[in-house]
Amino acid sequence: MTTRTPNLPVTAARAGTALALTSMVCVQLGLAASVAMIDQVGAEGAAWLRLAWAGVLLPVLVRPRPSAFTRTGLLTCAALGVVTAGVTMFFMAAAARLPLGTASALEFLGPLGVAVARGHGGRKLWPLLAAVGVLLLTEPWHGGTDPAGVAYALAAAVCWAAYILLTQRVGDEVAGLRGLAVSMPVAALVSTAAVGPFVLGRLTWELLLVGLGLAVLLPVVPFILELLALRRLTTAAFGTLMSLEPAMAVVIGLVLLHQVPGWAPVVGIAFVVVAGIGAERTGARTETRAESRAETGTEPRTQVRTAASAGHGAGGPLPEPGRGHPERIGP
Repeated sequence: MTTRTPNLPVTAARAGTALALTSMVCVQLGLAASVAMIDQVGAEGAAWLRLAWAGVLLPVLVRPRPSAFTRTGLLTCAALGVVTAGVTMFFMAAAARLPLGTASALEFLGPLGVAVARGHGGRKLWPLLAAVGVLLLTEPWHGGTDPAGVAYALAAAVCWAAYILLTQRVGDEVAGLRGLAVSMPVAALVSTAAVGPFVLGRLTWELLLVGLGLAVLLPVVPFILELLALRRLTTAAFGTLMSLEPAMAVVIGLVLLHQVPGWAPVVGIAFVVVAGIGAERTGARTETRAESRAETGTEPRTQVRTAASAGHGAGGPLPEPGRGHPERIGP
């Protein structure tokens, strides 16, 4: 009797896609739940408060040990924290100066660029379909442009691209969630330096407690899910899947807020869904340096020694972050 073995790359791709989609849902729900806070402290203040609480929660929950990091791994985590704060703050500045659709379309150039640069052969079709879909979803031609706003949006795009690449690198370099326990405090410090002084005077104990609860929904849970997703997906596939987020925003707006979209967003949803399906089918990582130790918490040197003594290669058994996922205020 023959036993069928599971197709590990396909399984990993599906798991990574599910993690990425769940992250996007958390982002949209977190943004919807933050509306009242945005009215009181502004979009930048709400984003800063969530990042600040995330910078406290993750180190307390994960409790990373300095011995768990190499010098390169620690620097990579710090760099991830900087770009995490950057994508959040730059997008907020862009959205204050540009129509939201225009800012979102420009910001999406970041993950799109990663998808095109890292894609091979026919896989480049999916990010191109996603780009068309995002343009139809956001309809940037409906608004004017402000040079400063465009510059901020492009800076957010660069930070988002770096977030995707660095999140995957952190997932490879550092076991478990320890990388996020370093990157999030860095993001909190950078965002505090940028907007903290302008918001502190408006904070109340009630807002602090609400911010704590919202920080769990966004960004703590989405960033964890994206880190795990990028251990299983290529950066090209992940960048393409990010195009589904504005489509989710349109659907949530229709269901919860009764915002009926026009024909262009509906067609755009079809484009990004097809692109997402294509990315899921072709997006599994075929090599990994840290899948096993990321799942079990085994340290890098121990893992290599164990594999060498068993006579196996250094790669893990399964193919292996970000909206993030960077934090955003809309599609």
